[in-house]
Order: sequence, then C-alpha cells, then structure tokens
Amino acid sequence: MQQPYSQPFSPSRRRLLKGAGAAGVGLVIGFHWGLGGPRAMAAETESGGWAPNAFVRIAPDDTVTVISKHIEFGQGSYTGVATVLAEELDADWSRVQVAPAPANAELYGNALLGGMQGTGGSTAMASSWDQLRQAGATARAMLVAAAAERWGVPASELSVAQGVVRHAGSGREARFGELAEAAGRREAPKEVRLKDPSSFRLIGHRVPRVDASEKSKGEAQFTLDIYLPDMLTAVLLRPPLFGATLRSLDDSEARKVRGVVDVVRTPRGVAVLAEGFWAAKKGRDALKAEWDDSAAEKRGTEALYEDFAALAREPGATAEAHGDAQTAIDGGTRVIEAEYRFPYLAHAPMEPLDAVIRATGDGYELWAGSQIPTIDQGVVAKTLGVPAEKVAVHTQFAGGSFGRRATPNGDVAMEVAGILKATDGRRPVKLVWTREDDIQGGRYRPLFVHRLRAALDDDGRPVAWQHRLAGQSIMKEMGGLRDNGVDPVSVEGAEDLPYSFEHFAVEGHNPEAGVPVLWWRSVGHTHTAFSTETFMDELAHAAGEDPVAFRLARLGDHDRHRGVLELAADRAGWGKPVPEGRARGVAVHKSFNSYVAQVVEVSKGENGLPRVHRVVCAVDCGVAINPHNIEAQMQSGIGYGLGAALYDEVVLEDGRPKQANFDTYLPTRMTDMPEVEVHIVDSDAAPTGVGEPGTPPVAPAVANAWFALTGERVRRLPFRRKG
Repeated sequence: MQQPYSQPFSPSRRRLLKGAGAAGVGLVIGFHWGLGGPRAMAAETESGGWAPNAFVRIAPDDTVTVISKHIEFGQGSYTGVATVLAEELDADWSRVQVAPAPANAELYGNALLGGMQGTGGSTAMASSWDQLRQAGATARAMLVAAAAERWGVPASELSVAQGVVRHAGSGREARFGELAEAAGRREAPKEVRLKDPSSFRLIGHRVPRVDASEKSKGEAQFTLDIYLPDMLTAVLLRPPLFGATLRSLDDSEARKVRGVVDVVRTPRGVAVLAEGFWAAKKGRDALKAEWDDSAAEKRGTEALYEDFAALAREPGATAEAHGDAQTAIDGGTRVIEAEYRFPYLAHAPMEPLDAVIRATGDGYELWAGSQIPTIDQGVVAKTLGVPAEKVAVHTQFAGGSFGRRATPNGDVAMEVAGILKATDGRRPVKLVWTREDDIQGGRYRPLFVHRLRAALDDDGRPVAWQHRLAGQSIMKEMGGLRDNGVDPVSVEGAEDLPYSFEHFAVEGHNPEAGVPVLWWRSVGHTHTAFSTETFMDELAHAAGEDPVAFRLARLGDHDRHRGVLELAADRAGWGKPVPEGRARGVAVHKSFNSYVAQVVEVSKGENGLPRVHRVVCAVDCGVAINPHNIEAQMQSGIGYGLGAALYDEVVLEDGRPKQANFDTYLPTRMTDMPEVEVHIVDSDAAPTGVGEPGTPPVAPAVANAWFALTGERVRRLPFRRKG
C-alpha cells in the first residue's frame, strides 16, 4: 500500500532536520565563486532549515551537514565532498552528514562544466577540491575565533580536533555545536590557511561512506520511493521508431482498465495516468496507436555500419596532425591496417528514469535523480511557463546514471512537466520509465567505425599513424563542434595519443542518423581506447617486441602514463609465467585527466568467449581523497566495461531496437567478475576523476590477452560478434 510522504527527505534526513530544529541556531559557511574569485559568506539560520548558499551547516547538536552540489548516484561523491570539507574543518566524522544542494547555478555551479550546476565528466572532486577546502577552513577559523573571544585567549593558542576546540593552557574545551551560534555572528575571514597535506587525517584515508548506513538499512530515498498525497503514476507510450509521430489514437480500452484516471497526449508521447504503476502500464498496453514513420530512422545496425565504414575510408575533418601521415603510409615498407566497429550501447542503470512533480501555490516542485539541476529546472520552467526560480528541484539518490541522466534537453523532467501541464496540474504526477522504456528509448552511446593505418620502416619501427573515425556527434546538438566540424568527444583519447610518431593524423566524420545519442561512461574513450590500444599491440607484434616495452619506448615525456604502466605490469608479474591455458594482455589510457593501466589474465571460456580471471589496475588520479572509493570506482568501471566488451549491444532491425531487458541486454554478472587488484599512485597533484577512467582500458586489455591466447584479433565489439 502506498504511504504518503509529503517531505522530500529520507527518514534519516527528516530525523536530522528535526533534531537540529530543536537545538536552535547554527553556523552556515558558503562560497560564491564569481569572476573575482571566492567570496566567503556567513549567516545565522534557523536549524530547522538550511540556507541555499551554504556548503556547510553546523548545528547546535554538533551535527555537521555538508551541502553537496553533486548528485550521489553510487559513485561516492557525497563521501568525497564531505571528506574534503571535514578535513579542513577538523570535524568529527561520525557527526558528518550530507544533503543535496538546491538548484542554484550561481552558488553551486560547476566551473568545469561551463558554470551550470551538474555532475559529470568525472569532475565532482576536481571542481570541489579548492572550494570545499576553503569552506571548511573558513568555518574552522570562525569557530576558533568564537572560542578565543569567549575565553579571552589568543586564537593561536587553540587547537581543533574531532569537532572540539581546545585551549591546552587552561584545559577548557567546547564542541562545535556550543560555538556555532557565536561563530555565526562573526565576520568571515578574508583569507585562511589550508592544512599541510602531511597533517591530513581524513583525506588519503579509508573513511566509511556517508551513505552506507542509509542504503544498507533501506532508508535511502530514491525517486521511486516518493509518494505524495493524491499522486498519480504515469507511463508514456513512445514511438516504436526513432522519429515517428502519432497519427491516430484509440484510448477507449485503456480507460476501461481499473485504476486508470486519464489518458493525455503530450509532445513526448501518450501518457496514461493511474492510481498506481501496474494500472498505468496495463492501460498503456491497451492503447491502440497508429504511427507516421515517414521521417523515422529505418536503417538497421548493419546498414549503418556500412554507411559509416565508407566514410571512415575517406579523409575527414582534421582533429590533430603533424608530419604527413598519408604520404608516409603510401611509401611505407610495411603497412598495418585495421577497421573497428562499435555498437550502440544503452546505459542500463539499475534505476530507470523517473521523476515526481507537483504544483505549489505559485510554482512547482520536482523530485528526481537530477544530474544537471540547471537544465532540469530550466526545462520545467519553460514547459510550464514560469520563471526558473519558481521551480524547486529536490535531488534524490539515484541508482546509477553512467551519463543517461545528463541529457541536454532534460528529457525526463520535460516529460513529467508536460504530463502535469496536460492534466492542468490537478494532482501530483510520478513518471516511471520501465526497463524496456530505458533500453529501447535511445540516448545510446553512438555507433562508431574506426579505420587505423600505420607504416613501419625497414627495421620494423612505426613511423606513421593515421586514424579515421565515423560516428554520430554528441556535441552537435549542443553547438559544441569545433570550427572545422570536429566533435571533440568523438576523438578524445585518439587525438591526444601519448605515443610518439614522426607522422600522425586523426580525422573525424559526423554522419547523421535518427537515433538519439548521448555520452556513456567515459564517452569517446569507450571506443578510442579500444582501437588505439589494440592497434598498438598489433604494431608491437609486427615489430617483434614485447607489448609493454613497445609502449614504454614510445611514451616520451609522458611520465604519468609510464608510471601506471610500469606499476600495473610489475604487480601483475608481466613477463613471468601464467597458469596453463591463460594469457595476459595490457592497455594504458588517460581519460578525464586520470591515468589508468590494466593487465588482465584470460582463458577461453566454455561459451567460446574470454573468461577474465584477474585484472591488475594502476591508477594515477592525483591526491587520493578516499582510497577505498577509488578502488570501488576502478572495480565498478572494470565491471561495467567488461559487460560492454563481452556482451552488450543494442541492435537495430529496420530501425527498431531488439534488446529490451536484462535477458537480452547482458550486463556483467557476478559470475563474470574477475579478481581485481587496484594500485593507486601516490601523488600530490590536484585530484582528478575516478568515476569513468577505469572503464576504457579493460576491453582492449582483454582483446590483447585474447590475441596472446588464441592468435585471433578482435575488431568488432562485443566479443560475441568478434570478427
């Protein structure tokens, strides 16, 4: 039975706010990052609420609440932001909690995503590092100043640890909660001193995740858990072909389904609204719709491959070039070439898309796993004809994304707002996508064809490299192409190849297709890492050299590539015997400013595909904020990448996706997961991303191991379609 929740918080968050409200006034510290740099802001607030311009709230009950501008969808961002701020604050970790920020790009914008508020591109820690250290250090300084004034002693004589300010000379001490009210009335210092990394007690240590307790107890609230009074559940009937439009509709049988309340047309399809999900789905199944597919995409996967392959054999827009690759290849003593094919991929997060919306007195409230609140807020506002500030966005925990929730048009927010508008906002609406909606609904990783050619001299030394690729542009929809038409995310990982070649060229084509595409975990690196790292193995084999030594000899001054490659090879026992029936493969790749090398051990499985037994992963991501979380993200990225390498694809037949659920779109099962070792390079560089960089190297490493085992090259993914 549905239970009505009228507040957008999980049970534990409601307890947090209730307890804080009973305690009185707290301290809020935030930063506004404008053109003039960070500007500190402090304010008193009733602890029953929290100021939307704050990164940290310290309540009189000693609770420290970190306000996260980044969504938590399993990647550990809440723990990361809390670790950074709590370190400089010297907070008691057991008293630290995290709450999502409201939609407010001015206060919570991500400078690495153009200033909009959003999470993606593995930028959460990189964009928060300086900002949250400053916020924590400022709050600490104000608490110390409040204690110094109270006790009549110099601030320099005070120390802070575990949420307590102490004066050694007199033995006096005060908890953060006791000082919060007084600290909140003080002017924020213009400058603060940040900790020396040698004194870190949280950063670089394995602190427990802040969301672990809620999730393990089933208390964490996801969008699907929200039930508002009088709420209707909606599902959408969408066109069976991408680009088709509704010609006619007979909803008479749908309206007869018990529990169905309404059927409405929206710009995104036909919505069936009911008192619960099952009634809504049965109502949708009963709709009789005819579609106009005259403008729809009707090509199948194989036809698209052939069209794209023809382009990849011709010159394209230049992404990067030096020397004269074409002439050098034409005159090369030996030319190696290969064509690679990569399918459409669904994101397939465990929680499909969903959203809840309701009208308020003069605006609207949206609950969703909002990856880009700026876009979702703007889309709802435009759809419903109100200013953006009239739309409150309550970001929930989300069960994965892998890029799917980061749409440039805010599709799920647009859909739920359109349904509310079509029903005149009479009742709150929850929109639910089914698994089939998700996997067949588009916004896929683009289908790509790559063609690589290289020339070797008389000594077997590679002197020229030419890489041409063709695939749908993700950035074109957003106006993000370069002046010459190159999509930067199509060629990332290819144009910045770390290996030295006298002649080098990367060229791209952006063919049109009616299939909606989107970034997928590690975006262009998903296919460029495979083509470049397997092709490097082909060159090493042609030159008669060891694959690791061949790479190291051509890395030049790319020391961080070299560091992870040598570390992974050493820990994997590269060059030493492997168990009978197994072989090793290697790949190294930089993505999102992090460097990852992986060595895998494979055997031939009973199904004729690689059985991956062991993955040794080395990662250099700058300062390791939380080593445990870094390990988890490398393991996650490897597992996700293995599914795409071995099984995953969305196949179109006459434009229709064949796959629909996890019986036909096959993610990595627990039985497929290898033993994974993660080794983190000790670094004092600024932290970079870990959510995506673990994914690109695993597929090429497996393919290279497969060649070492069988002598068979894999140039089409997934492996079950190798050829």
